Amino acid sequence: MTDAITISVDAMGGDNAPRAVIHGAYLALRERKQTRFIFHGRKEQIEPLLEEFPALKPASTVNHCDTVIAMDEKPSQALRKGKNVSSMWMAIQAVKDGHADVAISGGNTGALMAMATFCLRPMEGISRPGIAAIWPTLRSDIIVLDMGATIGADARQLVDYAILGSALARALFDSDSPTVGLLNVGTEEVKGLDYIKEAGKILQQASGAGFTYHGFVEGDDIGKGTVDVVVTEGFVGNIALKTAEGTARQVGTYLRNALKANLMSKIGALFASSALNALRRKMDPRTVNGGVFMGLNGIVIKSHGGTDEIGYKSALGLAYEMARSRLIDKIGDSMQHFPIHTAAPSAAPETEAKSA
Repeated sequence: MTDAITISVDAMGGDNAPRAVIHGAYLALRERKQTRFIFHGRKEQIEPLLEEFPALKPASTVNHCDTVIAMDEKPSQALRKGKNVSSMWMAIQAVKDGHADVAISGGNTGALMAMATFCLRPMEGISRPGIAAIWPTLRSDIIVLDMGATIGADARQLVDYAILGSALARALFDSDSPTVGLLNVGTEEVKGLDYIKEAGKILQQASGAGFTYHGFVEGDDIGKGTVDVVVTEGFVGNIALKTAEGTARQVGTYLRNALKANLMSKIGALFASSALNALRRKMDPRTVNGGVFMGLNGIVIKSHGGTDEIGYKSALGLAYEMARSRLIDKIGDSMQHFPIHTAAPSAAPETEAKSA
């Protein structure tokens, strides 16, 4: 694959689409000039926006689609309504057909997962796809998955997530053997639900096959960056993500209010402006926007639906790097080197992907 990467974009997905999407693509193009875009959606809304960003227009193709998936539609309804005709489906289809290297949407999460799974199909040996997030920590960025693709999991699925997460870590962090931890209520081997302890035993036996198994980790280990990959099921992972985002906004609000409290605080803020700006950028969720759908025969990125052009720029940059690093090839290589798919899977709970 050359440095020229084509990103297939659901231009109608998200609360601020298509303007935030097109503006974000322009910002992403300024940083990665080899990027090409295929925008799927309503031409009458997309093309005037491209006129506002003339540098983006030559790097863009517009594929007209009238059908747009609403943010509150159930995945099953969205699939029936949008298959083969919606902007979301066509963005994914472009990857399947080889016209694009990666797809991205800020639309309904459950619908996107349903369409991506139906269109691209899970990779052989992967029981269920998951969503991985890049998570800033005190040490460095880490990967956490699953972030809410489905609710519940069994031991086999947690093992799958370890395979997928370690492949993503090697693609992003250039690590030959990233460390993997299972999120649990304690680090002792006797703690936790049976399926988590079963997954831990399987991963312990396979440690060294493209990853190093650290053991159980707790919630505070995420922020510490104790391991490169934190594995959990979607319900817990999504709560952890939303809690972290809310806490970042809460701390930011406390800090802004404190710095405006009185004259001395304002003077202190003036002298510390450089450090405060760096802290603000570090705590801004938009700078790490984008969840990677893992375990499919193609790369799909989910942007936060409520983000602005800065958030879309970050998600598009992540999409570019995932394609450039040949993520799918790295996952396939991981599958060949993981002798851990012999454990009989437990009964998986009934799930439906979460809408966002």
